[in-house]
Amino acid sequence: MDARLNYFAAPFAGKALKHVMAAGKVLKESPLPAATQELVALRVSQINGCAVCIDMHTKDAAAAGETAVRLNLVAAWREATVFTEAERAALALAEEGTRVADAAGGVGDAVWAYAAKHYDEEQLTALAMLISFMNMANRLNVIAQQPAGGYEPGQFH
Repeated sequence: MDARLNYFAAPFAGKALKHVMAAGKVLKESPLPAATQELVALRVSQINGCAVCIDMHTKDAAAAGETAVRLNLVAAWREATVFTEAERAALALAEEGTRVADAAGGVGDAVWAYAAKHYDEEQLTALAMLISFMNMANRLNVIAQQPAGGYEPGQFH
């Protein structure tokens, strides 16, 4: 399968992606725990059906020491007992923040309060930005039908 677009070859896209990649690097350096970042990135990517991002985030998380059990259970996190309450709050926010078109009210107050119980304002800001960033990245990849499977851990870091 070939991608519809090669974002890295197009001059305009190259200019824009330089900034997108820089934003991604800043998000990696946020005060949000690295494991939480990968779990959220993976869940957003699963919801959006972004195979290339699922490939990337499962491999990066595994390379950083995340267990296969936790990675395999992200899609069913509500029923899984392997996530902390803070991670569950982040995953709930990730789902509502990704499915804003499915819920007339957007992110509900209860989900926000659950996240705010576990994360300070700086971490909540990072979480909101990460969810938004992943949704943008997923859409770029899904639109262009970027193929998955060839990512090497740390390739873009």
